Amino acid sequence: MFDDDKIWSSTQLPSLPAVAVRLLELSRDPETEISQIVALIKTDPAISARILKATNSAFFSFRSRVTSIDRAVPLLGSTVVTSLALSFSLAESSIATGPMQTFFRDYWRQSIVHAVAGETLGKRCEKGLDCEFFLAGLMVDIGRLAMLKAISREYYPVLITATSQERQLFEVELEFLGIDHAMVGYKLMHDWGLPDAILRGVRLQHFTLETLQEELDPEQDMLEAAMVLSNAVGDYFLSSTPGVAIQRIRDLARQFFNMDNAETDTFLKEVRTRVDQAADLFAVDMSDIQDPTELMSLANQQLLELTMRARSETIQASEREKQIEREKKMLESKNLELEKRATHDKLTGVFNRGYFDDAIKASIKESCERSCPAAVIFADIDKFKTLNDTYGHKFGDEVLQQFADVVQGSLRSADILCRYGGEEFVIIVYRPSEKGLEKLAERIRQNVEQMQVHYEGKRVPVTSSFGCAIALPGRGELNCTEQLLLKADEALYEAKESGRNRVCHRNLMDPADRQLLKAVNQNKFSRWLVTKEILDIPTISRILLQVPPDQRCLGLLAVHHKILKTAEVDNLVEIQSENQYRRFGDLAVEHGFLTNDQLYLILSWQIEPPDRVMNSMVANNLFSAERCQELYEQYLRETVPAEFIPA
Repeated sequence: MFDDDKIWSSTQLPSLPAVAVRLLELSRDPETEISQIVALIKTDPAISARILKATNSAFFSFRSRVTSIDRAVPLLGSTVVTSLALSFSLAESSIATGPMQTFFRDYWRQSIVHAVAGETLGKRCEKGLDCEFFLAGLMVDIGRLAMLKAISREYYPVLITATSQERQLFEVELEFLGIDHAMVGYKLMHDWGLPDAILRGVRLQHFTLETLQEELDPEQDMLEAAMVLSNAVGDYFLSSTPGVAIQRIRDLARQFFNMDNAETDTFLKEVRTRVDQAADLFAVDMSDIQDPTELMSLANQQLLELTMRARSETIQASEREKQIEREKKMLESKNLELEKRATHDKLTGVFNRGYFDDAIKASIKESCERSCPAAVIFADIDKFKTLNDTYGHKFGDEVLQQFADVVQGSLRSADILCRYGGEEFVIIVYRPSEKGLEKLAERIRQNVEQMQVHYEGKRVPVTSSFGCAIALPGRGELNCTEQLLLKADEALYEAKESGRNRVCHRNLMDPADRQLLKAVNQNKFSRWLVTKEILDIPTISRILLQVPPDQRCLGLLAVHHKILKTAEVDNLVEIQSENQYRRFGDLAVEHGFLTNDQLYLILSWQIEPPDRVMNSMVANNLFSAERCQELYEQYLRETVPAEFIPA
């Protein structure tokens, strides 16, 4: 990677002569008198002679010959004199021999075009600004000169590539070096102490039109806009990409100078005429620059070619995208198939034991974090070995498949059915309640009992036994998984031992846990909607499947609803760090930060956020947003104590 410190440490960087530096300082001082400028110019005979010669050139077209610096400086003005002094200094820096000679010459020729374009724009903006705009245009590409002088060996392949591939120079600079001449010019002129407006114009010269519209005000930033446009004019006359340049010129002229295409063409002709006069002033050959009319024809042809090329590339890119999309879909399909093989039972299509092991851990973890119950149901097909021995393994496989289908059809979409092994299956129940768990298991048992399984035209009765277990894990009580499965297995064993085709239950919650869950459920918005007969249980159950819990911890929710202060939560967190397996809510009640009623309310909003319930009702076209808000406010008035109602 190129190290740009090589540029700044180079002894070949362009520098300004003492006279030019002092002129810049004086030009920025409103108290400077012409006599001071005259005296300073006289200290450098070479610059004095060149300024005097310039005064009598066709570029300024004074009627009578000027024979002294004392007369020339007042006629030209301090800004023009400063511009000329800098121009002559830069011209001398641009003199080179060897393989880089052509690139130095191209830089200086383009700088002259920039300066003339800036001057021409300055005349359009306001009388007297043309000299300042000339100076700004002259300096816009100073970074190129710095790179030519300081890193000529590294810069040579950049210049060759940009020319041979007809690419914009700054793009190739960034590709090869990681820095472009605008960045170099900005830093160099910042060190010289040039005005901020000129520095900004240099920085923005290659920015997109959209960015320039955000950065520049056409009324306030005329100098910066003129520098950007002058840069494009230089590319138009002297680069290998006039087609790209003319489009940028038209866009910039329209946006910042209110010039239509006809006015822009006239402006370019003015620049071309003025360039010839500047060529005489700086003794540089500009005769090979084409007439704007001829150049416009070339640019339009190039634009057409670029458009056709872009269209062809777009078509090719579109085809590539379609092919990539096809390959992506094939790959996704294969990945899904592989994932299904890894997580699903091949015979029944439900999840396998490996998937269950991960899913139950996730379910217990969420229960620990949200103070909500976890539950599983073990299911075992009664006398399956007898079925296999009597009717054959193929019939046994059909029983397993149909059993899995019936059980899956009895569950909610969020419940998870897995084949645990052989004829044994397990269900992870989503957001269980004690009564809900009992009803679910009994519904599955009845549906299995009614299965229509036939062998040689005769129905074969098939039943199953179920063992359910529900628990409310404490904070960090991750080993609850083993205990939950053990108790569910015990319940299943009891169901089979007591006659089969029945459901047995185990409840691992102590009375305090059961009271907590009961109180939390009573505060839920969904329960209020059912109690008021606004929605029935099947509808609200379907709605709640689309309502994710609030992932914020209990303390943050309490702060959000202005029930606790941040300092109180911090205090509780510190207490909890010494009681790692105690729940935050229990500690908050125990230490007097919350009442039980406040805890129940916050937990109900955490498990089932009312705003998300309302969003789900609106999304399912049950009520309008306004009606949902009315129901929510009524729920707050009837259910929640006034002092607990959130802001």
